[in-house]
Amino acid sequence: MSETPDNAVRTYIDRHRAAFLDDLVDWLRIPSVSAQPGHAADVRRSAEWLAAKLGETGFPTVEVWPTDGAPAVFAEWPAEDPSAPTVLVYGHHDVQPAAREDGWGSEPFEPVIRDGRLYARGAADDKGQVFFHTLGVRAHLAATGRAAPAVTLKLLIEGEEESGSPNFRALVERHADRLAADAVIVSDTGMWSEDTPTVCTGMRGLAECEITLHGPEQDIHSGSFGGAVPNPVTEAARLVAALHDEQARVAVPGFYDGVVELSDRERALFAELPFDEEQWLRTARSTATRGEVGHTTLERIWARPTAEVNGMGGGYQGPGSKTIIPSSAMVKLSFRLVAGQDPDHIEKAVRSWVADRLPAGIRHEITFGAATRPCLTPLEHPALQSLVRAMGRAFQQPVRFTREGGSGPAADLQDVLGAPVLFLGISVPSDGWHAPDEKVELDLLLKGVETAAYLWGELGEPGGLRDPAESRRHAP
Repeated sequence: MSETPDNAVRTYIDRHRAAFLDDLVDWLRIPSVSAQPGHAADVRRSAEWLAAKLGETGFPTVEVWPTDGAPAVFAEWPAEDPSAPTVLVYGHHDVQPAAREDGWGSEPFEPVIRDGRLYARGAADDKGQVFFHTLGVRAHLAATGRAAPAVTLKLLIEGEEESGSPNFRALVERHADRLAADAVIVSDTGMWSEDTPTVCTGMRGLAECEITLHGPEQDIHSGSFGGAVPNPVTEAARLVAALHDEQARVAVPGFYDGVVELSDRERALFAELPFDEEQWLRTARSTATRGEVGHTTLERIWARPTAEVNGMGGGYQGPGSKTIIPSSAMVKLSFRLVAGQDPDHIEKAVRSWVADRLPAGIRHEITFGAATRPCLTPLEHPALQSLVRAMGRAFQQPVRFTREGGSGPAADLQDVLGAPVLFLGISVPSDGWHAPDEKVELDLLLKGVETAAYLWGELGEPGGLRDPAESRRHAP
């Protein structure tokens, strides 16, 4: 059991709640929109604001790290015990574009509190969830009487997540020694709902490509040549039609190599969630589900790899008809990957599959973008169990498990640092990430503060992050 007295943590948070929210509102006023060059100075100002606030919080080391794009913020607070584990918190301080005319009920960069909710761009994604760590660590210290956290605590808060994190991996590789950690906490995610606290255990990876097919050197007459030469649009359609088999499995040979299958326990835990498929379909603006046979909807979007056609084109697109055989066609594909899949292997498999399916007379090119690796923390990992205990103490109810169907830069931290990735987020689906009237539930935000306050003590105990035998090996 952690040394942190729960009542002392709650009392500290309650006493400092107003000042914490005032500071967060101040930060949310900075329009740190990384995707818009006109806000580059604001993104820098956001990084500098956060660095100053982390210094006020007590972090003895705080630095603004430049990149080829927007700056990141690094902070470190060593534990008093040199054998204590090291934990790295990841988040981002940039935000999505927002304007009142997009449908906001108030100015997106003039935060307002209504009915226990804080409305502003970045309130949930991700400034609110980054900032709760500042009050969380202070509550941890106040409640335990410590002068430093129970773990060596590091923060890396990037400034380009909303622009695809183009410089993030290079930043992590450049500073890998400074970022070395036993575990990574990602606070850029959410929970199932207001009354169902959950911990995410993994994110899918992503590989994407564009395939261009070339046939005749130019568009040619379909009467004079049709039926006698290959048509690149027809071949693009054949390619897309062959992407899945009748069981909705990806038909690319080798695609499933290495896939970590769901355990019976994980499937049972997913099934415990109060999932309303009809409501989910309404959110998806769809009327029916479809996917890999033998798996539920949640399993398909969280724990199974996929192949999707994101775009397709070629030939005449104007009004009326134009009887041609087009000279070229294009297909855009994306592949969501799960634990055990290697993006490099997927790229080779797709390239080979495409080459084998195309007939003579069709030339092709495939361009792959930068890939994101999947990440997964096993249910039995001691660090995950520490996080579950901390969240359970804050919410005072059982904590369930989810995964994330999307992809993010967290996998780069796992890949470069070789540390397990854990997800601590308190945002809920109604918070409206990237949408008008983004908000955060204040009660949940403070539960995030409380969870963080407990977490450092949980992880710092023997067996909290490493098994006890390994902890003894690290002892001086």
